Amino acid sequence: MTPAPQPATAVDTPDLSAGWQEQRARLRKVLRRRDVFFFLVCTLVGLDTIGSVAAAGPQGLTWMAVLAVVFFLPYGLLVAELGSTFPVEGGPYVWTRLAFGRRTAGVNQVLYWLSNPVWLGGSLCIIALTTWEQFFTPLPGVWKYAAGLAFIWAGALAVVRSVRIGKWVPIAGAVARIVLLGFFLVSVIVYALRHGVHPLPVGDFAPTYAGFVALVPVLIFNYVGFELPSTAAEEMTNPERDIPLSILRSGTASLVLYGGPILGILFVLPGERIGSLGGFIDACKAVFTVYGGGIAADGTVTLTGLGAVFGGIAAAGLIVGVLTSGVTWAMGAHRAQAVACADGAGPAWLGRFSERHGTPVRVNLLSAVLASVLLIVALRLTGGDGEKYFAAGLGLTISTTFISYVLTFPSLLMLRRKYPDTPRPYRVPGGRAGAWAVTVPATGLVAFTVVVLLWPGFGVGWFGTAGSPAASLPESFAGQRLQYTLSQVVPLLLFVVVGVAFVALGARSRRRQPGSAVTRPAPTASTSA
Repeated sequence: MTPAPQPATAVDTPDLSAGWQEQRARLRKVLRRRDVFFFLVCTLVGLDTIGSVAAAGPQGLTWMAVLAVVFFLPYGLLVAELGSTFPVEGGPYVWTRLAFGRRTAGVNQVLYWLSNPVWLGGSLCIIALTTWEQFFTPLPGVWKYAAGLAFIWAGALAVVRSVRIGKWVPIAGAVARIVLLGFFLVSVIVYALRHGVHPLPVGDFAPTYAGFVALVPVLIFNYVGFELPSTAAEEMTNPERDIPLSILRSGTASLVLYGGPILGILFVLPGERIGSLGGFIDACKAVFTVYGGGIAADGTVTLTGLGAVFGGIAAAGLIVGVLTSGVTWAMGAHRAQAVACADGAGPAWLGRFSERHGTPVRVNLLSAVLASVLLIVALRLTGGDGEKYFAAGLGLTISTTFISYVLTFPSLLMLRRKYPDTPRPYRVPGGRAGAWAVTVPATGLVAFTVVVLLWPGFGVGWFGTAGSPAASLPESFAGQRLQYTLSQVVPLLLFVVVGVAFVALGARSRRRQPGSAVTRPAPTASTSA
């Protein structure tokens, strides 16, 4: 049933500056509930981290279940209230801006934005290249650079297009995930019936602190992204209703789509053969031997006939899947950064939306340039070592994103206090205690994740816990703690400097375009299914 339109409600909520008001007219309301759902599925089901979780063994599933309760659920409730209460373009930037001020939110937003080109030019790109080489043909020398740049700029082209066209990218990505992961699970069942599976002793599911420290970054990273549709809130037909409902539905779907393949990998591959980069790729090759091919005594997999055909299709699906992950995050993070710049928290020239496409073309293109530079520099520094490049890139992506969350999540508490009379279509249950109950674990876990990313093995061996801190380093950085730490800390410090510089460059537009107070956008009737 289609609900009746609700009347507009005047709320004393500070609006963004006049610079953003000029850009706002270029937005188009084209995102419906179905689009938001597929957007979130594409965001939450990250194919790049499946191998990393499976490499930790069965306890990865245990910690996945625990974090679903203590992080995923509180985080979803938190964002559902913020997104439906303040349905303004820019999402997390606006929430943080209203809570802590423009300058603080501006620096915070730069971290959130820069994590995307790091991710696209880092772990996503290396997974795409590795998959291509595993299933199609090697990429020697300059061909690896050329293929990586083609991957990055294909994503940039998709992000630049109007939302009416661009929204089909996350839809395609979500469908690719459902088909790929569904076919993989069916193939695992066929493989198990023919060859049996590797036993998973119950004791291996027992959680350990060392396992938690190793897994918390990738598990929580795969659980984040609920806020991304809110960056395009004014391009939705009914954000007040669609955001909470889409969070509920996509969260449930992502748990199934993510957990099933991890269990399948554990059943198919011996533990010593599961790598963080190639775990899912290797598992696909192994199970597809049921359609044609075989596994040699040393573990080498050869696909033939129908197995090779299905392997090629799955490889193409995986490349599309990781590309659409980057594109979907880019669609959100770039919008939030453009809104921040238009609001005076960054260079005004980056805050312009295209009149033709209604997208922040300048931010999109700058991000693609940054991702390209990162790809070239990282491949040179690592000597083409895919595992090392993957570990450093993924760690930096997660820590950069999560540092921004440390400030964004507490916005719920601040905005409850500063704007108590703002209508809340959805409210976290339990009043003030409920707000604290979702904010504290969500914020605490992302803050802890940043610590263990900067110093892997933090707390391991303390107070009688088992394990060695050195064993928590990524395998590609074994015995190279200083090198790994520098690969994380130096870029993070540089990103903070960029954020401060952006805020300083926005000073002129802040003086020229003072903020104003306006009414909150009126809820509209939902036209989605």
